[in-house]
Amino acid sequence: MSLKKFIKNITPVFFLNLYYFAWALAAAIIFWFPSRKLIVIGVTGTSGKSTTVDFITKILEEAGNKVASVSSIRFKLGQKEWKNELKMTMPGRLVIQKILRQAVSEGCRYMVLEVTSEGIKQFRHKFIAFDTAVFLNLTPEHIESHGGFENYRNEKLKLFKVTKNIHVINADDQNAKYFLGTEAKRIITFGLQQGDVNLNNTDFHLNILGHFNRYNALAAISVALSQGLSLQVCQQALQKVTGIPGRMEIVAKEPLVVVDYAHTPEQLEQAYQSLAPKPLVCVLGSCGGGRDKWKRPVLGQIAKKYCKEIIITNEDPYDEDPMEIINQVAEGAGPDAKKILDRKEAIQKALSMATSKETVIITGKGSEVLMCLAGGKKIPWSDKETVKEALR
Repeated sequence: MSLKKFIKNITPVFFLNLYYFAWALAAAIIFWFPSRKLIVIGVTGTSGKSTTVDFITKILEEAGNKVASVSSIRFKLGQKEWKNELKMTMPGRLVIQKILRQAVSEGCRYMVLEVTSEGIKQFRHKFIAFDTAVFLNLTPEHIESHGGFENYRNEKLKLFKVTKNIHVINADDQNAKYFLGTEAKRIITFGLQQGDVNLNNTDFHLNILGHFNRYNALAAISVALSQGLSLQVCQQALQKVTGIPGRMEIVAKEPLVVVDYAHTPEQLEQAYQSLAPKPLVCVLGSCGGGRDKWKRPVLGQIAKKYCKEIIITNEDPYDEDPMEIINQVAEGAGPDAKKILDRKEAIQKALSMATSKETVIITGKGSEVLMCLAGGKKIPWSDKETVKEALR
């Protein structure tokens, strides 16, 4: 266990929260409360946040706006963009306020932020003047960290409680009622079954894989409409999107090889369903050692349900024994699943096994550029580049 984690574990919650709050306030003061000069859109939910941030950004840009954004994939300031290599979806308080200030300096009108429950728990959302809050969906995640699903949901709700202008909510999600119960000047709902924005009578095409991306697109369209943009602008922008890094990303075509960030049971099942009925050769692990251990055999069970061949491998073990994590996933995947500790070797094995009529899907890391090992060590990693190297 790292010294930082040890100190965090022995510090009373009250003092931890005081520390987080003080840093959030200090960061805002240092950078002169920059969010007050931007229209800030916060996107939260269990799945689809990065893709939705990307969709919103592209629509706003299509309308001629200068936009900044922060997601687990990238940082963007107008035309400048760079990979998020922090291994944090939502940056720390100083970093996020600095980026907000840079957005103001670059002349951006909008800032689109991916907002996580962990970030909210640590007050990273404090002293940011959110104009719009977007709720995508909610399924069990970070349960051990938050001490239960209800606590996890309540952290997400805090974004809506501090956002008083516009709320955009997925009406199809079973948790929508909690988010609809928060006050705002304007509430817009979306969904495939119900909602203010559903596009049932509109011919609308997405050029990326995944049925679930229709929800992400609807969320982005709802935000655009709330800002007075037309549906035509939304169509023009989204039809130009042919892929999102590490999100159902096609990295090779013979055999078809797809890299996706899926690391929850719902995400994994949706990813597999998106590629059916082709036979699947699946490479998976289980995210972040030391967290959400409950889902390891569940991920294995889902792989067993959908995949012709299963290879379980290493994936950000942190301070846990990576082989123990693999074995726990294998409890659900069954005795026929292959266990290969080295992720590069696991990917190479999957590629060698797949025929031209089969699809290789590699999940868990997506576009991440680091793998986290014991003792705080981080090494460069890329599923996409590993595939390309193996196929050369």
